[in-house]
Amino acid sequence: MTAAGEAFTDGEFGARSAQPRQFIVTVYGLYAREDGGWLSVASLITLLADLDIDEPAVRSSISRLKRRGILVAERRGGAAGYALSEEGLALLREGDERIFRRERSTLDEGWLLAVFSVPESERNKRHVLRTQLTRLGFGTAAPGVWIAPAHLHHATATMLRQQDLDGYADLFRADHLSFADVAAKMRQWWDLDELERQYTAFLDDQEPVWQRWRRKRAGDDREAFVDYVRVLTSWRRLPYLDPGLPCELLPTDWVGSRAADLFFTMRERLESGAQEHVSAIAFS
Repeated sequence: MTAAGEAFTDGEFGARSAQPRQFIVTVYGLYAREDGGWLSVASLITLLADLDIDEPAVRSSISRLKRRGILVAERRGGAAGYALSEEGLALLREGDERIFRRERSTLDEGWLLAVFSVPESERNKRHVLRTQLTRLGFGTAAPGVWIAPAHLHHATATMLRQQDLDGYADLFRADHLSFADVAAKMRQWWDLDELERQYTAFLDDQEPVWQRWRRKRAGDDREAFVDYVRVLTSWRRLPYLDPGLPCELLPTDWVGSRAADLFFTMRERLESGAQEHVSAIAFS
C-alpha cells in the first residue's frame, strides 16, 4: 500500500480513538473538493477546533499528510492553505464508492477470484499484493487464491495496474458450484469475529449520539458538523473490512446491517447542517 493509501485506512475505528490526521482526511473528503480540493490553514484550524483538536496538532498532522503525498501546499488569494494531490483525490473517489455504498452483494452476482504467483526473488511484491488485496476486502480461499464479491473487479484491476502488479495476477469471475457450504466458509475466508467486534464498537460509540439527535427538534450546525465528521471517521474504514458480503451467507441479524442503517440514518440527519457550518467558516 502507498503511504497515501495508509493514511486513509490506518488506525483504530472509533471516533474517540481517531487521530487528528484522520479527521483532516474526513474534512477534506467531505468539503474541500467543492473548492478544487483546497482549504486554507486558518479555516482548517477553526474547523478542527470544533473537534477539540488544537492548532499544533492540526499543523503537525497537515505536515504528515503532506509528507505522505496527500496534501500539497498552495496559496490562494494571499492565504496559506493545502490542496489535495492527484493521488489524494483518486483515493477519495475510490473511498466514495466504498463508504457510501448502501447495497450488499448478492449470490447472483458471483465472485471475483484473484490468483497470483510471485517469484521468491520478488517477495516484497508478494507482500504488497497481499496487503492491497486485504485493503480491498478480499478473503483468502486458498494459498495464492483470494476471493471477493464480483463488484470489486474494477477497483482490483485498477489497483493491480497502479501498483505494477498486473503481471503477477489473474482475475476470474466465478460461481461456487460445489461441494462446501459457502455460508460456513465465510468464517474461514474472512475474519467475521473481528468484523462483528468492529461493528459492535461502532454501534456502542454512535448509538448514544443518535439517541441524542432523536430527542432534538432542532440542532445547531456546529453540533451537526462535529457529530457528522466523527461518525464518518468512525465508519469509513469498516466498508474496507467488509466488502459487502451477501446477507444470505452471513449470520442471522448480522450486526453490520444495523451499523450501516445507523450510519446512513445519521448521515441523512446531519449532512445538511454540517455543510452549512463549513460553508460559513471556509467559503464565506
